[in-house]
Amino acid sequence: MPIPQSDPLVVAPTPTPFTASDNIDHDALAQNIRKWLNTPLSGFVLTTANGEETLLSEDEKVSIVTTVNQARAGERFVIAGIDVASTLETLRLADRYAAAGADLIRVRIPRSQTPEAIREYFTEVAAKSPVPVIVIHQTFDDKPAAPPETIGEVCGLENVFGYITDHDIRFEGWVRPVFPAEKRFWICNGGLLAYGGLLGANGACMWLGNIAPQLCMDIMAAGSQGDYRTARWLQTTASILDRQIGRFGLTGVKAALSLLGYTMSGPRRPARAANEETRQQIETTLRNARLIVE
Repeated sequence: MPIPQSDPLVVAPTPTPFTASDNIDHDALAQNIRKWLNTPLSGFVLTTANGEETLLSEDEKVSIVTTVNQARAGERFVIAGIDVASTLETLRLADRYAAAGADLIRVRIPRSQTPEAIREYFTEVAAKSPVPVIVIHQTFDDKPAAPPETIGEVCGLENVFGYITDHDIRFEGWVRPVFPAEKRFWICNGGLLAYGGLLGANGACMWLGNIAPQLCMDIMAAGSQGDYRTARWLQTTASILDRQIGRFGLTGVKAALSLLGYTMSGPRRPARAANEETRQQIETTLRNARLIVE
């Protein structure tokens, strides 16, 4: 589908359900996508840490993109994540994901590279990718992956759609003034949505979007309209959810989705599913946020 031009856009990294034999449950994944189509979620981000990318083969990742592309039935948009330092491999994966139905690729800034190498990497990737690129910044060993000016420069390249921040709001505050005004600037975490609005974020990408898409969209909409009082008030609930579910990691996210009616397994082995005590704590959190009502 054409990538929406209206803001804010809120996307979420889609968790992967597995069968009892630990294979990808494509039927459950498709069912979950169809359920998310009834929410304000703008799109789906696949082959990410929240989707257990390090536990999936390349062919499995491509199959996930194919399943989601078919299940969305031409609605919303699909982003496929790539975390490869090689230019050649990044472009090879971009071709595979685009052929499977991805509308964009989300490319992580290569770790431990010089600003010159990062500029060369993105210049070639942006020029040759078959679909637009979203740059994502994640620190490594508590160090930014690139200087703010380098991030601003690569995000200004043609065929770069936008940028997903890191959690370091102070650093991202340095990025925003040198960031191209016409590109998307997305905040990265449900605990930072209102603060992202103050920075001028016009979208968000975070796991909380799977669980509370309406809340996340409402916060971003309030921030984009300069209604920071409403954004701050709603952020209280988002921050509680982020803390009380996020402390259990992906196990907590999957348990919360199961409680909300999504068809969701535990993480892929050897990780374990949430125990009953954890599920009860998460259910209480969801009820307090009125995401489960009777």
